[in-house]
Amino acid sequence: MTSTGSRILHHLTATGTVLAGLSAMMSIGNALFMPRLRRTGAGKPHDRVVVCIPARDEESTVPLLIADLREQTYGGELRVIVLDDGSSDGTLAAARRAADGDPRITVVSTCSPPSPGWTGKAAACRTLADIGLDDRPDVIVFVDADVRLAPDAIAASVSVLREHDAALMCPWPEQESGSLVEHLVQPLLAFSWMSSLSVPLANRSWRPSLAVACGQFLMFDAGAYREIGGHESVASSSTEDLDIARTLRRNHKRTILVSGAGFVSCRMYRSWPKLREGYTRWLWSSFGGRVGTALALVGVSVVYLLPPAAALVGTGRTRRMGTVGYLAAVTARLCSARSESAGRADVADLARTAAAACAHPVSAAIFATLVLDSRRRFARNELSWKSRPLNAPTIDVATLSSTTKK
Repeated sequence: MTSTGSRILHHLTATGTVLAGLSAMMSIGNALFMPRLRRTGAGKPHDRVVVCIPARDEESTVPLLIADLREQTYGGELRVIVLDDGSSDGTLAAARRAADGDPRITVVSTCSPPSPGWTGKAAACRTLADIGLDDRPDVIVFVDADVRLAPDAIAASVSVLREHDAALMCPWPEQESGSLVEHLVQPLLAFSWMSSLSVPLANRSWRPSLAVACGQFLMFDAGAYREIGGHESVASSSTEDLDIARTLRRNHKRTILVSGAGFVSCRMYRSWPKLREGYTRWLWSSFGGRVGTALALVGVSVVYLLPPAAALVGTGRTRRMGTVGYLAAVTARLCSARSESAGRADVADLARTAAAACAHPVSAAIFATLVLDSRRRFARNELSWKSRPLNAPTIDVATLSSTTKK
């Protein structure tokens, strides 16, 4: 390599190392100061709560969640509504068996496809909200069918929602994984924001760009949810969870993120095909078009791929700089994992977490591949989720709103 090339490589490696160091500092701060759900005592809010569960092809998971909800220790009124959203398996029968006549649980079914301009998830949530809001609850919650809840999860969540006077409270679920590819990719969900923003500061901000949310568990003040039009405000969004949080902030309503460790957990995908389908359905929209996607991939390469490459094949100062950058990224991953799990793990879990953190360059490479795959599939109109196409033409949400109200 020429001296000019060596200098360019060194400067790029140094840039990546500095940025990796900053991400490590951010992750350390969140590991130390990120707010968390906590056990509640007497005298906590007893709001009327309705929990909405959209379920499509969730025969094996929805009974477990219903069982968790039946065991909740929440002292206020709690109602649960399960929507079988056109499932092709035995989701409806499984949900009814799990409800077992519990008067607090309503199981309904629809075979209607989403209206034009609506994604399946947003449409299902709207249907659930239309039913749930009829009883004028104080709090409305949307929980994915593959989520698991501790007995005091609802009580702890309502307490934090009211303590912070928030319109939306999202307890980030512990992301469980089983296969190798899950261990490599799933931690990136939390890592992406734990390494790039301070959660305590973001929670105090009104800026939509600093909002973070996870659609696996979203708890809303029911009045604020109604005021923005509910999921109608994000009807066509492929990332409706994040966009509804941004909509609330644009309407000067507070949204907060806390760690749900010990209370809320979820295993999203159980195979590479499902994981690929799940990520590619929304990654295309994450960076604002082709230019934004290109810049994001360059950033990932410079910060998380170049330093370890320089540590392996570089020489002198460049190699040492690359080693520092690689270790900074590993540190960021480890701290992110601690924030997500609240530091609770046995020896086997710690070993898996450490191995996945050390393999962070592999994770970054898989992520870049998924981003490119998502852009390709979007361009070819090949995106789908649970047998529903996602590239269908969308219409303006304001137009949709005026039409549905006629």
